[in-house]
Formats: sequence, structure tokens, C-alpha cells
Amino acid sequence: MSGVVMMKHETGNTARLKTTGAVLLIGAAALLAGCAAKRDSVIVGSIPDDYRTNHPIVISEKDQKIDLPVAVSAKSMTRGQAGTLAGFMSGYDRRSGGTVTVLVPTGSVNERGASNIASQITRQLQEHGVPPENIAVVSYRAPSADTAPPIRVSYPAIRASTNQCGRWPEDILDTTDNKHYANFGCSYQNNLAAQVANPNDFLGPRQQTPIDAENRMGVIDKYRGSESNYEAGKVSKEFRGNREVQY
Repeated sequence: MSGVVMMKHETGNTARLKTTGAVLLIGAAALLAGCAAKRDSVIVGSIPDDYRTNHPIVISEKDQKIDLPVAVSAKSMTRGQAGTLAGFMSGYDRRSGGTVTVLVPTGSVNERGASNIASQITRQLQEHGVPPENIAVVSYRAPSADTAPPIRVSYPAIRASTNQCGRWPEDILDTTDNKHYANFGCSYQNNLAAQVANPNDFLGPRQQTPIDAENRMGVIDKYRGSESNYEAGKVSKEFRGNREVQY
């Protein structure tokens, strides 16, 4: 009988061990699942570390403007003013049809001179190719009667630009992250945006121009040589003599 009782006692211990092991496995699985969920909730690299992302080049329409000073006794534009206006209008795209605005001061000591120069500016704009219907002459009140405010000429144009440089939100030495500082690459992006002649090139490549078939055949004939001296698979002596590449 003792042997039978002993067998039952061992069987009860085994059941308890199995139950305890199952509970431990379930608890470990829950802990691992919690760690995995917490790890997935963290967004790695949420702070951009690319200067092209921190300082993107944006294509937008902006007003290009220039102020022309006007003397009190001015009767006509000076040669320097005419040259400055011509250089400023060189960036105007006549095909876009943008309105050129001429702001003329009133209620100032140079009101009469500004009126005389405004009419000359209008004529010069028309000579530059701006249609009369795209020229708007608008007057604005001078801040004081004893001042001589300038004439402002402006027109809209598509320009490429970035955000303002010089941001130092934190000390670049007081960090342990191996990342770019906030102002990194800003001046490079600004210079690139200013140097590109056509801002639309940032949006995508231009359409390929058609080939010059006549010029292409002339180059091929020169490469081959005259028909009488042409040898298949060989380069003409004239072309070989004008090239630095050794054939």
C-alpha cells in the first residue's frame, strides 16, 4: 500500500510543477509582448538629419522690387536711374504677363519730381516690352510732408528660396548626438537657390530639344572621312589628328 501511496504523491507534485511552469511561460510571454509593443511605439529617426529636409528649396512667386530715389527738383531720370531700372527689368518675363506696379509718393516735397519721373518710367517699361495694360501706376501717401520718399517699381516672379539662416536653438557643443546642427547646410541651400537661373529646373528636367539632323550628319561624315577614302571600322585621319584620344 505504501508503494501505491508513494506513487500518488509523486504524481501530485508533477502536476503542480507543470502548472507552475505553464504560469511562468505565460508571464514571460506577456513580458516579451509588452517589450515588443513598447519598442515598436518608438519612431526611430523622427528628427530629420538631412540638410535638404531641414532647409528645403521652395519654388514660389515673390515680388521683385526696387526703390529709385527722387530729388526734390528732379525733372527727368538720370542716366544711372535708367540703367538701374533696365537692369532690374532684365529679370522680367514678358511671357508671364505679370503686372508691373509703379508706386509714386504724394504729399511729399518731391511729389512733382516723382510725377515727372513716373511718366518716364512708364515709357521705359513699354520700351522694354511690357504691354501698357500690364503697367499699374499707384500713388501712396508719404509718411511726412518734409520727406522725399522713393518711387518703388515691383513685379511678381517665380523664385527659389529657403528658410532664413542663422538659427542656433542650442549649443552645438552641448550634445552627445552625432547629428547635424540646426543651421547646417542652410547657406549652401540658399546659394544654390540663388544661382539657378530658372527655378523651374528644381521641379523637373526640361523637355529635350529636337536634334539637328544636318549638323549630326556633318559630324558623322567628318568622323568617317570622304567617301572615296572611307574604310569601314576606321576613323578618318582628319578626325584622328584633331583629337587627343589615341585610336
